[in-house]
Amino acid sequence: MAVYQGARPRTFGLPEAPRADRRTTAPAPTLPRRRARSAVRAQRTPGRLGLMLGAIAVTFMLAFFSLAQEVRVSATSYDIGRLQIEGDRLEGRLQEITSDLSRLGREPAVRKLALDAGLGQLGEPLLLPAR
Repeated sequence: MAVYQGARPRTFGLPEAPRADRRTTAPAPTLPRRRARSAVRAQRTPGRLGLMLGAIAVTFMLAFFSLAQEVRVSATSYDIGRLQIEGDRLEGRLQEITSDLSRLGREPAVRKLALDAGLGQLGEPLLLPAR
């Protein structure tokens, strides 16, 4: 539908004013034309559906970033716990080896290990006279 400057809308159901009265009234001042965007002229506004879908997409992206960070933190906590257990196990093994070394380094333990390996007891030492 084309709109022309000076065109007046029709009034339905109301009596029309006589033509003589129309001409005697002063013409309304014309306003400069405004440039409107084509979407506004066509009375198309951004739909709420698009805005809602965008908001939902942004919310899900933020939730997934938060979830990824949470998984990373829990994996790091799991690794720290595993390494602490491994360190405790190694400390226990070190203590065990240290106690074995202190026990096996004494004379009775060495004598027992030699006898178990098939070595015999040494006889009385021979003393040689000095020349």
